[in-house]
Amino acid sequence: MFRALRRTLACALIATGVASTALALEVTINAPDEVADDLRIGSLTASLVDGTDTNEPASGIEVLSAAQADYSRLIGVLYEKGYFAPTISITTGGREVSSLSAVAAPPTIASVVITVDPGPVFTFGNVTITPQAPASEPVSGLMPGETARVSALRAGTAAQIEGWRHAGHAKAAVADQSITARHPEKTLSATVTLNPGPRLRFGDLIIQSQSAVREKRIREIIGWESGEVFDPDHLDDVRTRMRRTGTFAAVTLTEAEEPNPDGTLDVTATISDQLPRRYSFGAEYSTLDGVSVSALWLHRNIFGGAERLQIDGEISGAGGQTGGEDYRLTALLARPATFRTDLEAFALAEIEQVDDPNLFSRTGRLEVGGTYFASEKRQYTYGAGFRRSLTRDDLGERNYTIFTIPLSATFDHRDEPLNAKSGYYAKVELTPFFNITGTENGVVTTVDLRTYRQVGNMVTLAVRGVLGSVAGPDIALAPADFLFFSGGSDSVRGQEYKSLGVELSPGITIGGRSYVGLSGEVRIQTGENLSVVGFYDAGYVGEESFYDGSGEWHTGYGAGVRYNTPIGPIRFDLAVPGSGPGDNSGVEVYIGIGQAF
Repeated sequence: MFRALRRTLACALIATGVASTALALEVTINAPDEVADDLRIGSLTASLVDGTDTNEPASGIEVLSAAQADYSRLIGVLYEKGYFAPTISITTGGREVSSLSAVAAPPTIASVVITVDPGPVFTFGNVTITPQAPASEPVSGLMPGETARVSALRAGTAAQIEGWRHAGHAKAAVADQSITARHPEKTLSATVTLNPGPRLRFGDLIIQSQSAVREKRIREIIGWESGEVFDPDHLDDVRTRMRRTGTFAAVTLTEAEEPNPDGTLDVTATISDQLPRRYSFGAEYSTLDGVSVSALWLHRNIFGGAERLQIDGEISGAGGQTGGEDYRLTALLARPATFRTDLEAFALAEIEQVDDPNLFSRTGRLEVGGTYFASEKRQYTYGAGFRRSLTRDDLGERNYTIFTIPLSATFDHRDEPLNAKSGYYAKVELTPFFNITGTENGVVTTVDLRTYRQVGNMVTLAVRGVLGSVAGPDIALAPADFLFFSGGSDSVRGQEYKSLGVELSPGITIGGRSYVGLSGEVRIQTGENLSVVGFYDAGYVGEESFYDGSGEWHTGYGAGVRYNTPIGPIRFDLAVPGSGPGDNSGVEVYIGIGQAF
């Protein structure tokens, strides 16, 4: 069935302050329903109508030129849909625009009519792309009987070229191609012949840079491997390493047009820097936690070797119901490519005070270590440090000093870290500690697991599980700020902040040595940037080092909205307590940036 699409634009010409009579241009597209919208989008004549400035009407020569160019544009649209025998007519005033001369174009054109008979849909017959690259992956859409889309043929060819490049043939290209449309059978056959070219090795890295980072350090960060077999993945690794430092704004890698006589291929790196300093400020409000404010100062290249010095602080708890005010001040110095290319060394100094209803602590710590980036999705951190704390809880005031060996592994396979819809995230932290004064030897372990699954186009299911354990010292001797509480925005929404612990006796409540946290969310997208969320949280705290069921559970549930922004979704949640000890009434409000998990 044919459908006529009409677009009309009234244009007023303003000259010497006097408005002329409005001019109108009408474009009509007569085409079957299944292609009409695609043709309108692909027609520059239609987009000319959509985009014309209402104060500058299109002249006759503009419209005529656009209409004459539309023949090839519309053929391209139809070829992509599998129509290889179309009939296209573009007329104005009853005359085919292809017969009109642009030199003698009328001053204005009032209307253009585009009539398209796409003909039958063609399917693929025999498609061969040879020689095939080793370990190449097949591209869907090229099998006999499938709609003959030009994009599928391009994708299949590009996949084979990329396969040859991954095998070291950097200059693989199309040598010849033959495409035949068989009208009686309504099939499209294609034979594409590739020239893989010689297998090449990486040659010299030529740096063109105005960067303030020393060239020696740039080469250490890049980790260039001259003589290695060419692989485009290595070029991707270089871009990732440079981006990861935070120092460089852009890195462009350009392969030489021709290989060297010795079978190597040179690459030129064009590098530009970020601004050396960055400042940021943030704020968050919760009816339970009160107001939190944070600030950060960052120097991206403080010693000229892409070293990163970051000083940040936070004050929270003001006006809240979670005890007194908390504060933290941290200084972090990081140096990329230390000892090996993907190892970033760091030194950290921090002072922190936490004033919660069931715990007061004041801590200072020094730590050195490294983060090894095994891939974009996987990283490992290790270090060594000293920690000294003053703690006060229902058991009284204690001081302790320990030596720590913090270890962690992170696996991030989410499609989008700020607003995941598929994939998973896992982080395991293991911190053995050795007593110097005030406690006993032990180990703190936390495991954070998250998974996401999209159901249809609008619904995302998100699940999180957290396990925690303090093993070694008795609960009364363990560092009090290592013990676990549950409740609040990061554990069980709707329950009071850190309200669930271990009640040793009436009036004596401290943190537990074991923790289990479970959360589930249903996220439903209701608009381009707006989503609604329903959630249910549960938390467990026990006296023993591992879950044995002897502790207490509590739950909370609620709903919220999310509004997507470039820095992540703005989160607004309302939650009420479910089951568990304590007050199970009231409504809590949480506002922040980013998903809850």
